[in-house]
Amino acid sequence: MAAEFLPGNRLTLLNSGDDYFPALLAAIDSANLEIYLESYIFADDEIGHEVAGALCRAAQRGVQVSVTVDGFGASNFAADFLPRLTEAGVRALFYRPEIGRFHIKRHRLRRLHRKLAVIDHRIAFVGGINIVDDNNAPEDMRPRFDYAVSIEGPTLQQVHHAVRHMWEIVSWASLKRRFRLSPVSSPQCQAVGTQSAAFLIRDNIRHRNDILHAYVEAIDNAKDEILIANAYFLPGVRFGRALYAAAKRGVRITVLLQGKTDHQLLRYATQTLYATALETGIRIFEYEKSFMHAKVAVIDSAWATVGSSNIDPFSLLLNKEANIVVRDPRFGGELRDSLLNAIEHGARELQPEELSRQPWHSRLLRWLAYGVVRAMVGIAGYGQHHWQNQDTKPEQQ
Repeated sequence: MAAEFLPGNRLTLLNSGDDYFPALLAAIDSANLEIYLESYIFADDEIGHEVAGALCRAAQRGVQVSVTVDGFGASNFAADFLPRLTEAGVRALFYRPEIGRFHIKRHRLRRLHRKLAVIDHRIAFVGGINIVDDNNAPEDMRPRFDYAVSIEGPTLQQVHHAVRHMWEIVSWASLKRRFRLSPVSSPQCQAVGTQSAAFLIRDNIRHRNDILHAYVEAIDNAKDEILIANAYFLPGVRFGRALYAAAKRGVRITVLLQGKTDHQLLRYATQTLYATALETGIRIFEYEKSFMHAKVAVIDSAWATVGSSNIDPFSLLLNKEANIVVRDPRFGGELRDSLLNAIEHGARELQPEELSRQPWHSRLLRWLAYGVVRAMVGIAGYGQHHWQNQDTKPEQQ
């Protein structure tokens, strides 16, 4: 489905946990009606307990608090948080909970990867930041570098619909009838600003390719500059072709990727693409200052996206994801300046000669990693046809 841009929003770019968690906690503490929160990870650390405490306080003063976490990413949640939250009146659900350590099915790779919060039909948060302290990482990877956006205005309606729909689906699948929601009308959010934005999700039915569509359309329309920062970058053929076509028509393209990673397999697979990208004129930087978890892009300083979706087959084909897409030069310029600052002060540019000096066994290792990632996607139910020819048939839209 095409992105539905709504005007009249007030958007605030939040850089990493230092910006995000104070804003989120303040919104939770001021809630009067309802709170929805979705997170892939809900860590047993200082931030996790601060957020849990705020949710408990809200529930105890009569706010309806609904929390959905991923059953794999937040597998610790039941032991670390659930008793405390349940006692306070918080309702919590697990998306695809793991059943036993060796219970492996094809759907295990399909996760709830969204990071969303909606408070009182008043403010929403969309981004890539889990409920985890930025310093909850190995010493050389601290602090985590990521982004989120707070949303006030009409686009909040789209976020509210998505989190409510997810809650209904998971409660039905979990047979939690007592957690069913009473019918309510969508919030009618008045214009509070001047920024135009659309909220996009990825699922396996009506919104299977919405985030991919938005990226490719923006790349196809790029005239001057494309700036992408993405933690896990392994685009399919359509996305790659759009980037290469943009480079050939003279668009400056810069891609910022992880220099320090928690998924070495994906990093090795991504590195198989470096040579072709550099030959096409695409500049590649690796962020080495700390752990980069961002999933953002800016095109011509007028189009920008922030969200949970990586540019890899897991995010674009399998996971439940959510991104905000913004058409606003001020917001785009702010995100662009932040990314350029990160590149200048924390990243290293890759040079073609570095790749040519790699020994044969190193290059072989990277191609093997690429093959393994493709096989994992196939196991999950998506073969080469789906990966390389996404969006080529109308019925897949």
